[in-house]
Amino acid sequence: MLAGLLVFSLSHTVLGQGCSICTKTASEMDSKSAKGLNGGILYLAMLPLGIMGTLGVVWWRSKR
Repeated sequence: MLAGLLVFSLSHTVLGQGCSICTKTASEMDSKSAKGLNGGILYLAMLPLGIMGTLGVVWWRSKR
Protein backbone atom coordinates (compact mmCIF):
# COMPACT_ATOMS: atom_id res chain seq x y z
CA MET A 1 0.00 0.00 0.00
CA LEU A 2 2.73 2.41 1.00
CA ALA A 3 4.73 1.41 -2.05
CA GLY A 4 1.71 2.18 -4.26
CA LEU A 5 1.36 5.66 -2.76
CA LEU A 6 5.08 6.24 -3.19
CA VAL A 7 4.96 5.21 -6.85
CA PHE A 8 1.91 7.44 -7.42
CA SER A 9 3.55 10.44 -5.80
CA LEU A 10 6.76 10.00 -7.79
CA SER A 11 5.06 9.60 -11.16
CA HIS A 12 3.24 12.93 -11.22
CA THR A 13 4.40 13.70 -14.75
CA VAL A 14 2.52 10.67 -16.07
CA LEU A 15 -0.54 10.84 -13.83
CA GLY A 16 -0.85 14.63 -13.47
CA GLN A 17 -2.97 15.18 -16.57
CA GLY A 18 -5.63 17.37 -14.99
CA CYS A 19 -8.95 18.57 -16.32
CA SER A 20 -9.39 20.40 -19.61
CA ILE A 21 -9.63 23.82 -17.94
CA CYS A 22 -6.42 23.21 -15.99
CA THR A 23 -4.72 21.99 -19.15
CA LYS A 24 -5.77 25.11 -21.06
CA THR A 25 -4.62 27.35 -18.21
CA ALA A 26 -1.30 25.53 -17.92
CA SER A 27 -0.69 25.75 -21.67
CA GLU A 28 -0.85 29.53 -21.42
CA MET A 29 1.73 29.62 -18.60
CA ASP A 30 5.46 29.20 -18.64
CA SER A 31 6.81 25.79 -17.70
CA LYS A 32 7.69 26.74 -14.10
CA SER A 33 4.18 28.01 -13.36
CA ALA A 34 2.59 25.01 -15.07
CA LYS A 35 4.67 22.63 -12.94
CA GLY A 36 3.59 24.60 -9.87
CA LEU A 37 -0.06 24.25 -10.87
CA ASN A 38 0.31 20.49 -11.36
CA GLY A 39 2.17 20.20 -8.06
CA GLY A 40 -0.63 22.07 -6.29
CA ILE A 41 -3.26 19.77 -7.77
CA LEU A 42 -1.32 16.72 -6.58
CA TYR A 43 -0.80 18.31 -3.16
CA LEU A 44 -4.55 18.80 -2.80
CA ALA A 45 -5.18 15.21 -3.94
CA MET A 46 -2.91 13.68 -1.27
CA LEU A 47 -5.32 14.21 1.65
CA PRO A 48 -8.29 12.35 0.11
CA LEU A 49 -5.98 9.63 -1.21
CA GLY A 50 -4.39 9.30 2.23
CA ILE A 51 -7.79 9.03 3.90
CA MET A 52 -8.99 6.40 1.40
CA GLY A 53 -5.73 4.49 1.78
CA THR A 54 -5.98 4.53 5.57
CA LEU A 55 -9.58 3.35 5.49
CA GLY A 56 -8.59 0.61 3.03
CA VAL A 57 -5.80 -0.63 5.29
CA VAL A 58 -8.06 -0.58 8.36
CA TRP A 59 -10.75 -2.48 6.45
CA TRP A 60 -8.21 -4.99 5.09
CA ARG A 61 -6.74 -5.64 8.56
CA SER A 62 -10.19 -6.10 10.09
CA LYS A 63 -11.12 -8.70 7.44
CA ARG A 64 -7.96 -10.78 7.98
